[in-house]
Amino acid sequence: MKAFTVTEPYRTAIREIDPPRPAPDEVLLRVRYVGLCGSDLKTFRGLNPLVSYPRIPGHEISASVAAAGDEVPADWPVGARVTLSPYTSCGRCTACRRGRPNACRENQTLGVQRDGALTEHLAVPWRKLFAAPDLPWKEAALVEPLTVGGHAVGRGEVGPADTVAVIGCGLIGLGAVAAAARREARVIAVDIDDAKLDVARKAGARHAVNTAAADLHRALQDLTDGNGPDVVLEAAGTAPTFRAAAEEAAFAGRIVYIGYVREPVAYETRLFVQKELDLRGSRNALPDDFADAIRLLAAGRFPVADVITRVFPLDRAGEALAGWHAAPSTITRILIEI
Repeated sequence: MKAFTVTEPYRTAIREIDPPRPAPDEVLLRVRYVGLCGSDLKTFRGLNPLVSYPRIPGHEISASVAAAGDEVPADWPVGARVTLSPYTSCGRCTACRRGRPNACRENQTLGVQRDGALTEHLAVPWRKLFAAPDLPWKEAALVEPLTVGGHAVGRGEVGPADTVAVIGCGLIGLGAVAAAARREARVIAVDIDDAKLDVARKAGARHAVNTAAADLHRALQDLTDGNGPDVVLEAAGTAPTFRAAAEEAAFAGRIVYIGYVREPVAYETRLFVQKELDLRGSRNALPDDFADAIRLLAAGRFPVADVITRVFPLDRAGEALAGWHAAPSTITRILIEI
């Protein structure tokens, strides 16, 4: 079968590999669409420290069940339309023992530490599957990135009384916008791109701030009666936005970092103590987050057409990554049709 491979930084190939044979507790999937995310672009650029080469990327998946092992329940018949969790968990580390396997110390994500989904067929444990019978193939491939933003909203304990600022309106940030809006929070979307802010409004943001044209502090103060947002979700992953989260959060507010910065970030530490801020990280997602994202899409409450920038066939996946590398600001999500 065909598999798309990043052979080394900036070099890709379509290879022929043997189809996988599912173990007794695994299903064989016929892959339909795979979304390319920022980690795949970093793999292409040679900037992902968790990747060794050659690597088959891809972990945002829609698929159908093609075959099932002997120990797979009848709930997963041939032809079932599914998406899946691409993470592993050891069950032994402190995160796993505390019921947070999304933060497993030994996690290996598909397409990152192990070969991923840009192939015609994929074998995965049935426990990683999530049924998506009502979602078109393209939408099912958006579930996993939406769960990451949704999980961050849960980490921030967002509720109807909260004003939430989401900094960065890529697909992860848009997932956070949509999840916070579903919890009836008042959402302020922050970005430097008017087009992304327009999509954020469609996803549920009540207000939008373009920091290329307006002062962030003044805008947030005006929108919050001088208090600042109750919750700041950082989804841009830059040093200035990391600092802005602490500077702009309300007293006794909550900060959730989804993105991360490659270099150290210098803070005014007084802010954390003086404001008594809750500072939280957010990594990957939990099963309930997948169920929530599937319900969001099935209800037609997310602007799918606005976030799928391009669709390429598998044979042109290398072209897709090269184009994204050349013009990163023009892309929200690329889908590869298998």
